[in-house]
Amino acid sequence: MKRVFPLLLAGLLATPCGWVLAAAGTDPIYDELEQEKSVYNVYKAYFPSLDVARKAAISFHANLLESDYAGGFLVLQLDEREMAQLRRFGFRFEQATEFIQRRNRALSEFQIERTRRLRGAAEPLSIPGYSCYETVEETFAAGDTLVAAQPTLASWATAGSSWLKAQGQGGYDIKVLKLTNGAVQPAVGDKPRLFVNSAIHAREYTTAPLTLAFARWLVDGYGVDADATWILDHHEVHLMFHANPDGRKRAEAGLSWRKNVDNNFCANTNTRGVDLNRNFSFEWNSTGGQGSSGSACSLTFRGPTPASEPETQAVEAYVRSLWPDRRGPGVNDAAPADTSGIHIDIHSYSELVLWPWGATSTPAPNGPALQTLGRRFAFFNGYQPTQSIGLYPTDGTSDGPSYGELGVAAYTFELGTSFFQSCSVYENTVKPRNLPALIYAAKVVRTPYLTPAGPDVLTPVLSGGGAAVVAGTAVTLGATATDMRFNNSNGVESTQAIAAAEFTVDVPPWDAAAVPRPLVAADGSFDSSTELLSGTLPTFGLSTGRHLVYLRARDVGGSWGPVSAVFLDIGGQPLAVTEVESNDTLASAQAVATLPAVVQGGFEAATRMASRADSDVYRAGLPPGRTLAATLSPGASTRASLELLDAAGQRLGYSAPGTGQASTAGITNTTADTMTVYVKAVYLGGAFGSFPGRYTLTLGQ
Repeated sequence: MKRVFPLLLAGLLATPCGWVLAAAGTDPIYDELEQEKSVYNVYKAYFPSLDVARKAAISFHANLLESDYAGGFLVLQLDEREMAQLRRFGFRFEQATEFIQRRNRALSEFQIERTRRLRGAAEPLSIPGYSCYETVEETFAAGDTLVAAQPTLASWATAGSSWLKAQGQGGYDIKVLKLTNGAVQPAVGDKPRLFVNSAIHAREYTTAPLTLAFARWLVDGYGVDADATWILDHHEVHLMFHANPDGRKRAEAGLSWRKNVDNNFCANTNTRGVDLNRNFSFEWNSTGGQGSSGSACSLTFRGPTPASEPETQAVEAYVRSLWPDRRGPGVNDAAPADTSGIHIDIHSYSELVLWPWGATSTPAPNGPALQTLGRRFAFFNGYQPTQSIGLYPTDGTSDGPSYGELGVAAYTFELGTSFFQSCSVYENTVKPRNLPALIYAAKVVRTPYLTPAGPDVLTPVLSGGGAAVVAGTAVTLGATATDMRFNNSNGVESTQAIAAAEFTVDVPPWDAAAVPRPLVAADGSFDSSTELLSGTLPTFGLSTGRHLVYLRARDVGGSWGPVSAVFLDIGGQPLAVTEVESNDTLASAQAVATLPAVVQGGFEAATRMASRADSDVYRAGLPPGRTLAATLSPGASTRASLELLDAAGQRLGYSAPGTGQASTAGITNTTADTMTVYVKAVYLGGAFGSFPGRYTLTLGQ
């Protein structure tokens, strides 16, 4: 399938050309667009194999303009040195004449739009020709809206300044939107933190809009989507939408702008500035010139010194503020397996999921765990998961401070198939495939080197379609657990059978206060890498309102996978019943009008117990298909039994545990009519002279 640079604002081609000429010399952006038309060192680079092409897309990403994998070529902007590098791997070249013509028509259309604005036309509300992409100002305004609507969930932080702002020439704050429920604090330590930055390369249109879509999913989903709710309750998400806002404004005008706008380097040209993703301190210029350029006009110019640019300084400082250093000083020192945190740098394009190292082909010390999570991400977006080394290394990249210094799991997503991706492809492919990958990152950020090895729990559902139930009503819980969701297009991730599954209510399973309850395999045995799960959720004691049910599964290797959640709504409390004597026989049984119910009762006085045992009998109607679950909880020094009987006195269920222990029994009505069930509590013994006598009988349905 051919990937093409889009034609922009086609309807404006009929605009009188005099409008275009009117802007020449009066608008710097107009003149920069004209400069870009004069770039002719653009070639079809025919590759020898698809694998080599993918690696070239990593190493020569700054040069990549278009890809036609089916046609066997990439379109690259190259100088003679770069062409010589590619020839060593079997590439051959011809000038990309058709691409240059299409590019120049598109640039002319942007010039027409510039002229319209110069003549008083309204400022566009989005990038001209790309209504799905917010401008820098629109992005920040959208963040303001989220903060205003949910101030307990969203807040702004300022990480630093853009180059223009640092020079006092306008520019922008480098802002970060922090998302978490401030009303929920962990019992110990800090919440796990996910950091996502985007648009560090200005022309990569899809990156900031995807990050903004993620923010909206989280905030708008709070209280509506169970996963969005628990993520914000228990984790933090930090989003730097625009790591290079000055450059982004150039790209919004139609320029193929990559670097920042630092005019100290290659001054007053379209290739001025520093490549921020070669300017980070860790391993800056560590590959002898292979992984970045020392030439100021190069698209991969690394800058004069490590972290010389204010944008880079902002990212580095923010990263170091989020996480402690858990990796040793040696290049082969691995971070501990329980290290928390994930850093994702969103780029376009090439359809890749990348992880360290990029400066060497040697795997990172946490390489196997990085690979496992990378293959999880690539399951969602369908991209190729691979270490971020191509035909040549890269150095001074954004994963340096996060993984290289601190040991935090770090990834680069290369979205889609074009820098100027069409809205239709973005809306229908890029966003729906990558949003789930970001959600998965937010789920596993607590232990990203451990949790992705475990199985996923999918589509948890409650009986009754999620409708509110009265506390005490037995609720059936169902889900699917699977260990199969990896992208194995580049190597194979091992999968294992499911060994166990559990759920907790209101308290997440990692909390010491959690009370896990088992889920069972629907077919009766955990013996497959995908299992249907089922379980019964007791609801006695739950308050009226909305509750979170957390589910997770474990494989035979001992790895617990990420949590998935579902809401449980309690619409009322069980019927409160007080025992009325005498109710010792079926004939004198006390009626319980509705289920569920909680009965407060007592056996007769201790003096009578010496002569005969006391028994209390209750009767209730059980509709067809429903289950009665009864629990008798006696005093600490009392021993009692629980019986379920039919109208003829035949025993349907029985339990007689030790002193002070609760009895449980249940019966399901398999008939077509409502049946009467008798519940009998029987005193069996207790400490003489200190008989407490009281009990609680819960009757759930």
